[in-house]
Amino acid sequence: MRGPVIGRRHPDYDEVRSLYNGMIDKHPRLIARCADVADVVAAVKFARENGLRVAIRGGGHNGPGLGSVEDGLVIDMGMMKGVRVDPDKRTVRVGPGCTQGDVDHATHVYGLAVPAGIVSTTGIAGLTLGGGTGYLTRKWGLTIDNLLEADVVLADGRMVIANSKENTDLYWGLRGGGGNFGIVTSFLFQAHPVSMVYGGPIFWDLDDAVQVMRAYRDFLPSAPEELGSFVGLKTVPPVDPFPAEHQGKRVCAVISCYNGPEDEARRVMGGLLGKLPQPLFNWMGMMPFPALQSMFDPLMPKGLQWYWRGDFVRELTDEAIDVHIEHAKKLPSTLSLMHLYPIDGAVRRAGRNDTAWNTRDATWSMVIAGIDANPQKAGEITRWTKGYWNAIHPYSDGGGYVNFMMDDEDSDRLKATYGDNFERLVSLKGKYDPTNFFNVNQNIRPH
Repeated sequence: MRGPVIGRRHPDYDEVRSLYNGMIDKHPRLIARCADVADVVAAVKFARENGLRVAIRGGGHNGPGLGSVEDGLVIDMGMMKGVRVDPDKRTVRVGPGCTQGDVDHATHVYGLAVPAGIVSTTGIAGLTLGGGTGYLTRKWGLTIDNLLEADVVLADGRMVIANSKENTDLYWGLRGGGGNFGIVTSFLFQAHPVSMVYGGPIFWDLDDAVQVMRAYRDFLPSAPEELGSFVGLKTVPPVDPFPAEHQGKRVCAVISCYNGPEDEARRVMGGLLGKLPQPLFNWMGMMPFPALQSMFDPLMPKGLQWYWRGDFVRELTDEAIDVHIEHAKKLPSTLSLMHLYPIDGAVRRAGRNDTAWNTRDATWSMVIAGIDANPQKAGEITRWTKGYWNAIHPYSDGGGYVNFMMDDEDSDRLKATYGDNFERLVSLKGKYDPTNFFNVNQNIRPH
């Protein structure tokens, strides 16, 4: 190993083993902090020879804590952070330890961006392998729709390239199948022209949420794809710079990004705002795209308590909106939330069998997240999330985004998520990882 190996007696052990989700506390036997691909290969071979369970950590943002393993080996690629932009081809080569913020920082100087998520601290590896949705999805698709190639270390230690010409079956499975088939040590993405955007949040009082959610539901399908916009139920954070008179209020928020001129963006947003009451405040304005991506980072530091559940949603009915608002009135903490992210536009221009991600005909991806800094509230936020999800699930589409799943969910959820792609994924697992070496994930088991 070129990088350090951290054992339980190492002075940095507790810091290095700590997870983004403070609700989860795991004690791996060893943490291999890989400096390069050769380190990853060495760690895989060591784990096989010593019968250790393995967890793979990229940017370290995984909600259910699957970037660690009790009494096993963590293969930590957080130090592998290189980003190289080719402005002529508009491609970006990204290391597996990068966060979305690392990628945005490198691409923005060229006026480019890779379609990804909405929080800059998100690890690009896990986000990509699960699918990847964000502000640019309606125009340019999921993150996996912009993945051109991946370098992969397999369970037997071999290194392969997966793209549209080599190992095409693996390339298919990596695009939505999670970390089931190998360790991706390099991603090659297609980037797109994005520089200054018109974006930010608009907040309405929760009393206006029925009107806001119905108007958003009816407005977005016909809005230009340059507009990425999601709706949320949450609380105005009780911190600056939020207006003091509104801090702590329960609200309905529409958070948007328009990749185009300001006058055009204002005209488009007017099609929604003209149908709605005056908001509590409207913070939309022109800003660099990375500024929008990192806008909410200070509210979500590492170490908070998290419990989340997700679903794909085909139709947001009036009855479903009523259920949402009923549970939003019982938010257990100021950080807890519900978001609906659009799944339309460019996402639907790919076939449901073109990638492992199967739910191309959904309309939204929903997440309900109980979040709090206080470990003593872990039980309360978990109960609220489960209760909310159980109430709204009958209005959903069956499966859910794998990056919004905890590790205590029914195994049938994966079958529902992957639909008629599931058996193909099982066969692919049997080919590339027949012993289920990579099992600390949303696991697809070989026959």
